[in-house]
Amino acid sequence: MRPQIYLFGDSITEGSFCDGGWGSSLAHHFSRTMDVVLRGYSGYNTRWALKVVERVLPAENGGAPLAVTVFFGANDACILDRCSGFQHVPLHEYKQNLHSIASFLKNQWPTTLILLITPPPIDEEERLKHPYVENPLGLPERTNEAAGAYAKACIEVAGERGIPVIDLWTKMQQFPDWQKVCLRKSFSLENSQKNNSDGLHLNQTGNKVVFEEVVTKLRENGLSLETLPFDLPLISEIDTKDPLKAFEK
Repeated sequence: MRPQIYLFGDSITEGSFCDGGWGSSLAHHFSRTMDVVLRGYSGYNTRWALKVVERVLPAENGGAPLAVTVFFGANDACILDRCSGFQHVPLHEYKQNLHSIASFLKNQWPTTLILLITPPPIDEEERLKHPYVENPLGLPERTNEAAGAYAKACIEVAGERGIPVIDLWTKMQQFPDWQKVCLRKSFSLENSQKNNSDGLHLNQTGNKVVFEEVVTKLRENGLSLETLPFDLPLISEIDTKDPLKAFEK
């Protein structure tokens, strides 16, 4: 069986196989060396993810994957007393949930690389324009400050466990005018071409940032096109005078 990498996360993972998405880019990048398996769940927080992780990533699926990305926090960071408060998870519980998810994965697959990804930054003005539920208070149900606190907690968990992490919250804000540069003007799970930014999801540039960061972290941990074997002979390895000989190995 070809090696696998699982992508476990919320809507930013679920939507990652859209045109230009970071998941589809990974699948293309590793197309002859590793299968990219999508396990993204729109709206989920770490509390819900912890409840379903055994069903989502069961041991009986086959051999251990080479890597699993764990990409939660955008929903955990919803403000408790605002319109999306039902998705909120307190910061201390968020950290514990990440620890528990990582422990489950490590116990089940000791050799699997676990890669944490922090929540992205938030454009609060666009969140006000495009709430997911009725917003009678007229306040953003996510703030960039809160997202930053959860990003910091994610980084702390990675440090405590000695596993790699991508600090997406900081990385994206290094771009001038990052709100327009990195956050999507076309997010919809049903139709990825809606011309509205919701202040949370990623456009093609934002997806490219995630893709490049994931590839870099995988490479730093020994998983790259240079280290992963191709599963069948390349066309360049096939003898034009005796093509079938290449398949005898």
